[in-house]
Amino acid sequence: MILWDQTLGELLVRGGPVMWPLVACSVIAIALIIDRSLAHLKMRVDYDGLVSGMRGLVEAGSLSDAREFAEDRPNPVCRVAVAYLDGLDLTDEARASIVEREGALALEMAERRLRGLSTIAHVATLMGLLGTVAGLVGAFHQIELNAGQVEPSDLAQGIWEALLTTAFGLSIAIPSLVAFHGFESRSDRMARRMGFMVSYLDQWLGKTTGRVDTGDGSPPVAPTIRED
Repeated sequence: MILWDQTLGELLVRGGPVMWPLVACSVIAIALIIDRSLAHLKMRVDYDGLVSGMRGLVEAGSLSDAREFAEDRPNPVCRVAVAYLDGLDLTDEARASIVEREGALALEMAERRLRGLSTIAHVATLMGLLGTVAGLVGAFHQIELNAGQVEPSDLAQGIWEALLTTAFGLSIAIPSLVAFHGFESRSDRMARRMGFMVSYLDQWLGKTTGRVDTGDGSPPVAPTIRED
């Protein structure tokens, strides 16, 4: 790979010591993005098909079939539906507590390691800034050593270091931050759909699991699972 007439190895050397922690950050970020992408792909589900299938089975009285229908799908929404159906013989309050617990555990699986991506985005940016400052300090040091009588070539190494670390830091931080917000958005949508599923099951079965009045005249809805 050639950039600015130099190989990647040459750019790493020109960027100074800060480049190596940035390389480590890039490797970790790639690993996290691949891991979370595979996990979220595994949790994909046809939500409309899930709701339609569950409704047909529940309204037909086939609760055991509805449970198996949900259990066969590795998705947090399905996990909440299974917990709900398992707790039908409990009080509304006990069932709501179980549903909330299972929903939170399922959501935790979806959000696992996301903070790592956010941390990498911030750390890479700060490391790039550190490299920029170090490069500028080196450039001014050369000016001082030469009593102000310097050629542009004398400052080249410091300027290279300052600009390369900034560029590499941002190149790592931007994709990491985009991926973090993308996965976070998917997790938020899962959390909302968990609440919707509880509301649907309440409606189909005539239950009141954790239903709350919003106080604004709108129909009561099931609360969304808490998120950290």
